[in-house]
Amino acid sequence: MTVTGIDIDPVSRWLDENIEGIAGPYAFAQITGGRSNLTYRVTDAAGTTVVLRRPPTGNVLASAHDMVREHAIISAVGKTNVPVPRTMGVCTDESVNGAPFYVMSLVEGVVLDKPEAAADMTLDQRRAAGEHLIDVLADLHAVDIDEVGLGDLAKRTGYVERQVRRWTMQWEKSKTRELASIDEVGRRLAADLPEQIGVSIAHGDYRFGNCLVDTETARVTGVLDWELCTLGDPLADVGYLGVYWSDPGEEQARPNDPTGIIGFPTYAELLERYAVRTGRDLSNIGYYVAFSSWRLAVISEGVYARFVNGAMGNQEIDAETLEGFKAGTERLAEEALAALSPPR
Repeated sequence: MTVTGIDIDPVSRWLDENIEGIAGPYAFAQITGGRSNLTYRVTDAAGTTVVLRRPPTGNVLASAHDMVREHAIISAVGKTNVPVPRTMGVCTDESVNGAPFYVMSLVEGVVLDKPEAAADMTLDQRRAAGEHLIDVLADLHAVDIDEVGLGDLAKRTGYVERQVRRWTMQWEKSKTRELASIDEVGRRLAADLPEQIGVSIAHGDYRFGNCLVDTETARVTGVLDWELCTLGDPLADVGYLGVYWSDPGEEQARPNDPTGIIGFPTYAELLERYAVRTGRDLSNIGYYVAFSSWRLAVISEGVYARFVNGAMGNQEIDAETLEGFKAGTERLAEEALAALSPPR
C-alpha cells in the first residue's frame, strides 16, 4: 500500500517509538488534501485512531507550513478552555518522512463546510452552534499569551499595518492582470489604519470550515488549521468571519460555509454577542471585513497565478475551478470595496 505524503515504514517505526498508547501496524488514510497542509487518519492494530499532519508535498514555502510552530501553538492553546486536539508528539527529523510532522488526538465532530452539512440540524441547534462559534473566538482572544507561552510567537503591535503592506507586495508579485478595485482597497486600507487595541492570538482562518462541531449538542469540539495563526489585532478574526458569513435568506456568500440557511444567527447578532462578551468596540468592523476580503482576493489570485504559470507541478485542476479562482479574486475585491462603505 502507498499513501501520498507518508513513508509508511519509517513513519510507523517513529510512531511506535514516540507516541504512547498506539502500536503498529498502522493504516493511513488522507483526510484532507489540496493546497494546504495534509492531514491523515492513522489507525493502529487495536483500532485506536490518531491524526498526523504534515506540509504539502512538492516545493512549498517552509515558513507557511511550519509543523513545529503549529504543534507549539496547539499545545499552548490546549492549556486553555478553547477546544483543540491534544498534541501527542512532533517529528523534526526529515529523514523519517521527508518533512516534519506532528501527531494529535482524533476529535469527533462534523465540519460544517457547506449548507448541506447543517441540513439535519434543528433551527435551535444551528443558532446554538453559531453562538458557540463566536463564544470560542472570544475565549481565544481572551487567552493570556504570556501565560500559555506564546508571548514570543510574533510581534505584538502593528499587525494590520504589516499585513496590508505584505499583501500589497504579494499582489504585485502574483497578479495576472490589473484590477483597479484591488489597488483602491489597498490604498484606502493603508490610509486609514485602525489603532490596535490590545494583542491576542489571531487564528487567521477562523470559520465553521476550520472547526469540528457536535451537531447534537451544537458545540464546537475542535478548532483546526492553525497554520496562519499569529499574534495580532483580534478584530481581524471577527472581520474574517464576516467575509464567510451569510445571513439567513441572503445569497450564500461562500459555497464552503453553511450559514445562509435559516436558523443560524445573523452576523450582526454575532457582533453584538462578541462585543458584550469582550467589551471591544466593533463600530469599525467594516474595515476588518474589507481587509479580510481583500486579503482573500490576493490569495485567490496567487493560487490562480501559480496554476497558470505551471508552478503547481503535476497537480491537476479543471478549467471551471481555475476560472473560479480568477473570478473569486474579482468578486472578493468588489466585496472589500463595499465593506469600506457605510458599515453593514
